[in-house]
Amino acid sequence: MYMAFVKGLSSVLALLALSLGFAASASAQATRTWISGVGDDANPCSRTAPCKTFAGAISKTAARGEIDCLDPGGFGAVTITKAITLDCAGGMSGQAGGILSAGTTGVIINVGVNDRVVIRNLVINGVGTGFSGIRVIGAGSLTIEHVVLIGVGAVNGTTPTPAVDVRPSIIRAKLFMRDVEIHHAGSTGINLSNASATLEDLFISGSGSNALQVGEGAIVTVNNSSFTGSGSKGVIISAVSLASEVNLEGVQLTHNLGQGVLANGAVATARLSNCGVYANATGLEVFNSASIVSFGNNRVAGNGNNGSATTAAMPQ
Repeated sequence: MYMAFVKGLSSVLALLALSLGFAASASAQATRTWISGVGDDANPCSRTAPCKTFAGAISKTAARGEIDCLDPGGFGAVTITKAITLDCAGGMSGQAGGILSAGTTGVIINVGVNDRVVIRNLVINGVGTGFSGIRVIGAGSLTIEHVVLIGVGAVNGTTPTPAVDVRPSIIRAKLFMRDVEIHHAGSTGINLSNASATLEDLFISGSGSNALQVGEGAIVTVNNSSFTGSGSKGVIISAVSLASEVNLEGVQLTHNLGQGVLANGAVATARLSNCGVYANATGLEVFNSASIVSFGNNRVAGNGNNGSATTAAMPQ
C-alpha cells in the first residue's frame, strides 16, 4: 500500500515538473525583443542584451509579439511562421535597420489565416542579386509601412522573383502597404493574386518588368502613387478564371516602356480616377474582352499611342 502511494506520488510530481518545464519554456518567449548591430544571438534578446539578427530573435519572441531595432545594422533574412511585428524605427530617415539579401529572399511569410504580420521601418537591399524582398506563401493579414526595397527581384534561373510577391495558393491574403519605395527591381515590382490589397503612397521606379502586376482573384486599390520607368507595363491586370479588379485613384503612370495600364481577360477590370498617364509606349490598352473604366477626370497624353478606356463612367 505504501509503495503504491509512493509510486503514485512520484508520477504526480513528475507530471508537475513536466508542466512547470513547459510553462518555463513558454514564459521564456518575450512579447518584445530587441536586436542590435553589436548584439549576439546567444543573448536573451532583451534591451540590455540584444540579439544580432531577426532569425535569432524570432524564436525568442512570443506570437503576436514585436522585434525592435536598437540601432542601425544589417539583421539578416528571416522566415516568419507566426503573427509578429518587425519594427526598425529610429534611425536616419526613419529606418534604423535593414536586411541584405544578396542571392536570397529577404523575408518569407508563411502564417495562418488568423495571423497578422507587420513589417515597418526597414530597408531591404538585394544588391542586384536578391530574389523577392518580401514573399508571402500564406498570410491572413500583412501590413508593410515605411519600407524601402532596392536591388531585389532578380531572376532566379528562368523564374522572375517580384520584389514584393503576394500569391498565396489557398487562403486569400489581406495586404496593406503605405509609404513603400521599390527601386530597380530585377523583374516585377509588386505581384498580387488571390489577395485583397490597399496600396497607398507607393513609388516604384525602374522595374525590369512591370511595376504592378495583378493576377487571378485579386481586388486591389491604389491611391496617391507613382509607377515610372518600368521595362514593361506600369500596371497590368490579367484574369481569365477568377474575377480581378484594380482601382487606381491619383496614380501617375509615366515613362514605362510598355503600356501605362494594360487589362487582359474577360474578368479583368481596371478603373481609373484622377490619374495621369504620360510618356509611355502606349497609354491604355485592353486585350481579350477586358475592361478599362475611366471616370472622365484622367489625363492621358504624350504617349506613343494614347489608347482609350472601354467605358466612361460618371463620377457619383
